[in-house]
Amino acid sequence: MSELQAIREQIRSGKYSGPTSGLAPGYVQANVVILPAQYAQDFTTFCLRNPQPCPLLAVSDVGNPKLPTLGDIDIRSDVSAYRIFEDGQETAVATDITDLWQDDFVAFALGCSFSFEEALMEAGLPIRHYDTGKPNPVYISNVATHPAGPFSGPMVVSMRPYSVKDTIRAIQITSRFPHTHGAPIHFGDPHAIGIDNLSEPDFDASPVPIYDGEVPVFWACGITPQMAIQQAKIPFSITHKPACMLITEIRNSELSTF
Repeated sequence: MSELQAIREQIRSGKYSGPTSGLAPGYVQANVVILPAQYAQDFTTFCLRNPQPCPLLAVSDVGNPKLPTLGDIDIRSDVSAYRIFEDGQETAVATDITDLWQDDFVAFALGCSFSFEEALMEAGLPIRHYDTGKPNPVYISNVATHPAGPFSGPMVVSMRPYSVKDTIRAIQITSRFPHTHGAPIHFGDPHAIGIDNLSEPDFDASPVPIYDGEVPVFWACGITPQMAIQQAKIPFSITHKPACMLITEIRNSELSTF
């Protein structure tokens, strides 16, 4: 059994419900959004208008929990942890949503930064939060998304610190991955994008140290659509829990533009 098959079985059976960063290296991981069909077109438009935080990888047929273009996927069980929303408020966290699945649901898979992180490491650029063993720090910025239907709200960003030289290299590398957030949206002064305190990330994330000679570098983050769902107050919706991604059977190299 391959490492991918082993971790998928652990997640599908509910035996693993933690963060997926660093698991099944080489394979694309995805953010997940599940909505009633009546909101699917507006959400698709929202993603197309905001391709950096919401890069669409796959969309299911109405009522079908499978995503065949991403592999042998059952979206009801193949995410390690799900967030359940009612009227825009989180009401529960689950490891399986089979009993919650509805015939009118549409599932969306969106690109995740874990793919470009692998490319950064292959280029010798360290990932600071890997050193701490905790999920990447994320922040709610003041950068507005482009609205579509009921969906709007601020862009969520993830941060990784680099020297100026390494920041230039990181921009070059991640720009090759437009399907997994692409190049950074900002680097340098966090106040310029509405972040007052880097030591207090959002969504219960942990900060990482920034050393002398380094600057914070910010990428668009796939938690952004969760903010849009909350603001839209959709009656019932499901997403992945931050850092708990859908592991696909698509290779990261297949999404690179080089």
